[in-house]
Amino acid sequence: QVQLVESGGGLVQPGGSLRLSCAASGFTFSSYAMGWYRQAPGKQRELVASITSGGMANYADSMKGRFTISRDNAKNTVYLQMNSLKPEDTAVYYCHASFRVLGYWGQGTQVTVAS
Repeated sequence: QVQLVESGGGLVQPGGSLRLSCAASGFTFSSYAMGWYRQAPGKQRELVASITSGGMANYADSMKGRFTISRDNAKNTVYLQMNSLKPEDTAVYYCHASFRVLGYWGQGTQVTVAS
């Protein structure tokens, strides 16, 4: 049974930081590309960052320099370090795993940036 369980979301002030985690199980984590997406109310889900099975990272332009994606294959976990958070970063953040035609989603974790 595939599971992606996100954690680490919450309320943070503008300029603050959060670290999201996504614990994976039920598939060969090291073979999968992993990604973080987000969806704000009334908006489409968008890619935040992704990382290949080999560790190459890719970021949406608005996240470059502020967010860092990483993975620990020994722990079957992918992380998203978010710094210099802005109110417009408020969204539900989702973890995604992909391998060829296969794709899995987590349930999401809420991130709210407000003073």
